[in-house]
Amino acid sequence: MESLHQLETIILLLTAVLALTTIARRILIPYPILLVIGGLLLGLIPHLPAFSLDPDLVFLVFLPPILWAAAYFTSWRDFRANARPIGLLAVGLVLATTAAVAAVAHAALPGMGWAAAIALGAIVSPPDAVAATAISRRLHLPHRIVTILEGESLVNDATALILYRAAITAVVSGAFVFSHTLLQFIVAATVGIAAGLLVGMLARWTLRWTHDSFSEIAITLLCPYIAWVLAEQFHASGVLACVAGGLYLRRYFSEIVEPATRIEAKAVWNLLVFLLNGVIFILIGLQLGALIDAVPTGQLGSVIRIGALVSLTAIVVRLIWVPLAAWIPRALSPALRARDPMPPWRSLFLIGWTGMRGIVTLAGALALPLTTAGGAPFPYRAELVLITFSVILATLVVQGLTLTPLIRWFNLEEDRTLEREEMRAREQAATAGLLRLEELAGNNNLVPEQVEQLRVLYDRRRQRYAWPAAIAPDCTTEADEAFKRLRRETLAAEHRALIELRNQGIISDEVLHKLEHELDVEALRLGVGEDRK
Repeated sequence: MESLHQLETIILLLTAVLALTTIARRILIPYPILLVIGGLLLGLIPHLPAFSLDPDLVFLVFLPPILWAAAYFTSWRDFRANARPIGLLAVGLVLATTAAVAAVAHAALPGMGWAAAIALGAIVSPPDAVAATAISRRLHLPHRIVTILEGESLVNDATALILYRAAITAVVSGAFVFSHTLLQFIVAATVGIAAGLLVGMLARWTLRWTHDSFSEIAITLLCPYIAWVLAEQFHASGVLACVAGGLYLRRYFSEIVEPATRIEAKAVWNLLVFLLNGVIFILIGLQLGALIDAVPTGQLGSVIRIGALVSLTAIVVRLIWVPLAAWIPRALSPALRARDPMPPWRSLFLIGWTGMRGIVTLAGALALPLTTAGGAPFPYRAELVLITFSVILATLVVQGLTLTPLIRWFNLEEDRTLEREEMRAREQAATAGLLRLEELAGNNNLVPEQVEQLRVLYDRRRQRYAWPAAIAPDCTTEADEAFKRLRRETLAAEHRALIELRNQGIISDEVLHKLEHELDVEALRLGVGEDRK
C-alpha cells in the first residue's frame, strides 16, 4: 500500500507540473516561478499528503542530469570567450556573498558562530543553473548575457559546495583550517574536472562502437550519474564533473552518432530535464509548511525579518559586484578595454538582477546535519533552513517576476549575433553540399534531371544566405518568417491529405507513419516543428 501511495503522489505532482507549466506559457511567466508559487498554494490545501525533499535525492537523482544537460547545450566557444566574467562571478561573487551574508547572519542571530554563518552564506550564494537557463532563455536576453549567466550557474555550485562542506565540518568538529580548505578547494575542483573528462572520453569511445540509437541514448543518460558518483568517491566536485563531461561530450557527439540518434536523444533529454525541473520547483514550494513548523514557537516573525535582510544582502552584493567586476579588469588593462569595451549599464544591471536561487540552495539547507560531533543540536538549523527558503522566494519569485517588465523598459537592442552566424553556416553548408554534388555528378547511376534539381536547390540556398547578401532587404527576418509560415501551411496540407488517405483505407498506418516522419523532419529542419496550427 505504501508503494501505491507513493505512485499516487508522483502522479499528483506530475499533473500539477503539467497544468502549471501550461498556464505559465499562456501568461508568459517563466515556468519555474509559477511552479514555486503553485507549490506554495498546494501546500495550503488541507489534508494534502506531506512532501519531504530528501537532499540526497536532489544531489544524486535530480542534479547530475540537469547540470549535464545545461553544460551540453552550452557553447564551449562562448564559455571560453567569457571565462573572465564567468570566473569573477562563479568564484569571486560566491566568496563575496558568503562573507557578506555570514556577517549579517552573525550579527542578526545572537549566539550564532562564524562557522554556521559561513555555512548559510555558502548555501545562499550560488544562483541556480536551472532557474538561470529556464528564465534567461525564455525572456530572450542578449546572447552574451545568457552565456555569462549560464556559465556562472554551472560553475558557482562547486565553489559554494566546497565552502559549505568546510563550514559544516567546522561546526560539527569545532575546527577550521583555512589552508586545508583552500587545498580541498583546489583538489576537489581538479579531480572533479578530471573525472568528468574521463567519463566523457569513455562515453565517446563507447558510442563509436555502438550502432543502436536506444543504446546510445541510454549511454548519454548514464554518463552524468557515473561522473557524479565517480567524483564523489574521491570527495571531489560532482558539479564540475558533470559540467566538464557535458561540455566534452558535446564537442564530439554530433560526429559519432547518426541523425536518428541525435533527434531521438534531444527529445528524450528535453522530456527528462523538463520533468525533473518541474518536479523539483514544485517541491520547493511544497516545503514551506514543514519549514514553518520546525521554527520554535514565537520566533517565526523574527526569522522572516532576518530572511528578508539576508535576501536584501545577497541581492545588493550582486548588484555592486557585477559592475565592479566589469570595470576593474578594464581599468587595469588598456588592451582589454580596447578589445572589449565596458558593457552598457543596462546589461550590467540585468546580470546583477538575474541571480535566482533554487534547488541547490534548498538542498544544501536541508542537508544541514541534525547534531554536532558532541551530540548537541546543530545551532539554529531550523532558522537557517527557513532563511534559505526566504532567499529563494525573494530571488526566484520577486526578481524573476520583475525581469520581463525590466527588459521591456530597457528596450535592449535586438541581438542578431546568432542569426548572422546561422546565415553564414547555412551558406557554407550549402556550398559544401554543392561541391560534393559536382564531385559525384558523373556517376552513371544518377538521373541527370535529379542532379540538376539538387544543383538548383543548393545554388539557391547558397545565394540566399551568402554574406553579406543574407542581410539584404529581401532576406529580412520578416521575410524568413513569412516563408516559414507558407511552408508550415503546405506541410500541414500534405499531412491532412495523408490522414485522409489512411481514413479512407487507401493507405495503411505503416505508410502514414513513414511519410509523416518525413514531413515532421522537414518541419524541424525549417524550425516550424513546434508551431501550433
